[in-house]
Amino acid sequence: MLSLGLLIPFGAGTAADRVAKTVAAFADAGPSKHVTLVHDGLSETVETKADTADALLAEQNLSRAPEDALSIDPASPLYDGEIIVYRAAVPVTVIVDGAPRVVRSAAPNVSSLLGAQSIAFDRHDSVWPSPASAVEGDAVITVQHVNSWTQVVHRRLAAKVVKRWAFTLAPGKTAVVAPGETGIYETAYAFTRSPDRRAIRRTTLISHVLRAPRDRIVAEGIGEYTAFSQLAGRGIEGTLKFASAALSMVATAYTAGCSGCSGMTATGRPAGHGIVAVDPRVIPLGTHMYIPGYGPAVAGDTGGAIHGRRIDLGFNSNRQAFQFGRRSVTVYLIK
Repeated sequence: MLSLGLLIPFGAGTAADRVAKTVAAFADAGPSKHVTLVHDGLSETVETKADTADALLAEQNLSRAPEDALSIDPASPLYDGEIIVYRAAVPVTVIVDGAPRVVRSAAPNVSSLLGAQSIAFDRHDSVWPSPASAVEGDAVITVQHVNSWTQVVHRRLAAKVVKRWAFTLAPGKTAVVAPGETGIYETAYAFTRSPDRRAIRRTTLISHVLRAPRDRIVAEGIGEYTAFSQLAGRGIEGTLKFASAALSMVATAYTAGCSGCSGMTATGRPAGHGIVAVDPRVIPLGTHMYIPGYGPAVAGDTGGAIHGRRIDLGFNSNRQAFQFGRRSVTVYLIK
């Protein structure tokens, strides 16, 4: 089916000219042919001896005006089975920014009519009926140009990925602790169009974080006990990936039942394996750490003899404490 948007306007011509052309066409008419004529949305197959679209319209008593539209050149030869689309122009009132004008148009829709009349518009302007609406006779089309407007733009803020090390996961394994959420950054702009509508000026009114992003937290495994020491054995570069600091210290051992011990630590936790006494000036209480040959630990106690780079490791039995004895260790402070 041919689009009405492809219709071409007729040229000017008097009624006498048209009649003369019609008479000449019939005088030289050849064999009959069947063509489909689409007129004002109605489709009809007709038998004709007309050689041109111009002669066919005259044969059908359709008097064309200069503003009328036809899908083919009026003077081009007709062939059997051809489809001809004819649309007569209709009067339309166009009101642009309050100024009315009356035009005749065969445009199929509002957008085509405004284009043919060189009336520019864009999505910010008000057009009624909508640009896609069909054009009917005596229709009223209004265009109100908008030369200033505001617009709010949202931009996504990516969530940071925060890594936490987990002794309960094997080295190389990961687990998502919190999925995180992207944030939203909002900016409001004011736009002003130049009088000739060729340039648009943008001014930033306000920008702010509408919603802050939430971190995506991923736990990465460093394994139990010997796994961390194996990784630390790769050298300082390997250790720094898992620890914020690596301290060389002298370690001793104690149990909850030692002479003068109450069984409770300075932080209120029960003494035992994993709770170590530190000098808070060197390692703050509550710091998580890893000690090769001992395992994961928390700085949870202090001691009168624990000063500087000394650390006292808690054990659950005297036998374990005696076996450990006194030795030099590397203490990894977990990030």
